[in-house]
Amino acid sequence: MPRKTPLNELHRAAGARMVDFGGWDMPVNYGSQIEEHHAVRREAGMFDVSHMQAVDIEGHDARAFLRRAVANNVDKLATPGRALYTCMLNERGGVVDDLIVYFFRDDWLRIVVNAGTAAKDIAWLERLRGEWRSQIRITPRTDLAIVAVQGPRAREIVWKVFPQVKSATEALAPFNAAIVGDVMVGRTGYTGEDGFEIVLPAANVANAWKALAEAGARPCGLGARDTLRLEAGMNLYGQDMDDEISPLDAGLAWTVDLAPGRDFVGRAALESRGQRSDFLGLLLLDAGGVLRAHQKVSTPAGEGEITSGTFSPTLSRSIALARLPRGVAPGAMVHVQVRDKQLAARVVKLPFVRKGKILVETKETA
Repeated sequence: MPRKTPLNELHRAAGARMVDFGGWDMPVNYGSQIEEHHAVRREAGMFDVSHMQAVDIEGHDARAFLRRAVANNVDKLATPGRALYTCMLNERGGVVDDLIVYFFRDDWLRIVVNAGTAAKDIAWLERLRGEWRSQIRITPRTDLAIVAVQGPRAREIVWKVFPQVKSATEALAPFNAAIVGDVMVGRTGYTGEDGFEIVLPAANVANAWKALAEAGARPCGLGARDTLRLEAGMNLYGQDMDDEISPLDAGLAWTVDLAPGRDFVGRAALESRGQRSDFLGLLLLDAGGVLRAHQKVSTPAGEGEITSGTFSPTLSRSIALARLPRGVAPGAMVHVQVRDKQLAARVVKLPFVRKGKILVETKETA
C-alpha cells in the first residue's frame, strides 16, 4: 500500500484524483489541472510535498561530511539559513539524487531529498558515514511535513497565515531559509515562481493547509507541479537524470564545483568522462502531436532524446527537455518522432517561463 502524508484525508475530502507516486498516495489534481497551473503563474497555489524527506545531518564534522558527499561545495554556505542546490553522485558520476542543502550551523545542516529515492539516499549516506568513519548523526525527520506555496501572491498569503515569520522572511533572498519557533520557511520552490516552502510539525499541517486555502492559496496536484517545473526548465529525478546520467549531461553543470582542492564522490568519473551531451529545450512547431519522454530527436549532429515533455498551458504549445548531441545550438531546427510522424521543433535555451514571463520566441520562425 502507498504511504500517506498527513494531508491525505483532506485531499480525498476535496475530491482530488489520487495516484501512487514514488510509493506515496498523492493528488494529481483537484479538478482542472490547467486552472491549477494558471493559479500558480497568476496568483498563488500550494502543494503538499510532505512526501519529500527532510534529513538532519548533525555533528562536529557535518560540514566536512557533506563537502565530500555532494558535488556542489557546501563551503559556499557561510551564513545561517543559506541553501544550496546540488547532486549527490555515485562513483561512476551518475546522480544518486538531486537535493537542497540548508546550512544552520557548522554542526547542523538539513537536506531535503526526493520521495522515491529517500530510502536509497539515506542508505547511501549511511554507507559513506561508515566508510569515512564519520561521527555525524543522520536523522530522517519523519515528524515534519512540507507545504510549498508558490506564485506572485505566495509570500503575502504565507504571512497572513504565519504572521510570526514575516519579520524573519520579508527580506529573505531566494535560496535562503529562516527558522521561527518550530517552523522553517525557505524561499525555494519547483515552479519557476516566487514563494516559500514551509517545513512544520506534521501534527500542525492540516490546520495550516486549511488556513492557507482560506487565505487564497489554491490546492494544486502533481499534474500542475510537473507542467510548471517543465516550463521552468527544472529536472525531475528518474526522468531527466538518474544513477547512470552525469549531471554534466543533464544541464546541471552549474551544480557541480570542480574547483581545485576538494574531492567528492564521483569527481574522478566526471573529470575523466567530461560532458557528452547538451541539455536544451524543444518547442514543437508542427500541430498534431505532444512531446513526451523517450521520443527520438533527429538533429544535424545526430540523434538525441526527449527526457520530459508536455503541453505547456502558459505557451499553449508542446514543449520538452531533451538530451541532444554536442553542438546543437538554440535556434536549430530538429525533428521529433511522434508515433509515425517526424514533427518539426525548434531548439531553445531553458527555461521557457520564469516568474510568469515567457522567455522563448513562440512564432514558427525565430
